[in-house]
Amino acid sequence: MSFWTAIVVMFAIACGVWLRAQKLRGEKLGFDGEGFGSREHELEAEVEKLRQRIAVLERIATDDKRGTDLARQIEALRD
Repeated sequence: MSFWTAIVVMFAIACGVWLRAQKLRGEKLGFDGEGFGSREHELEAEVEKLRQRIAVLERIATDDKRGTDLARQIEALRD
């Protein structure tokens, strides 16, 4: 075996070890082989809850009728 062949073989072994370590690290963090882990469903549910909360906040912030009703009620309490 020549010097350069040994270098190529060692490089291939090192790449194989590195890929295996990355796979094991991914499994440890909860990722399956398809790209996403079991935590993805939890995160999707949380995002949906946050979207609903944002929609409520937007409705409160942009509802002019409610603001005038509130101002009228405050004025009525002052009298």
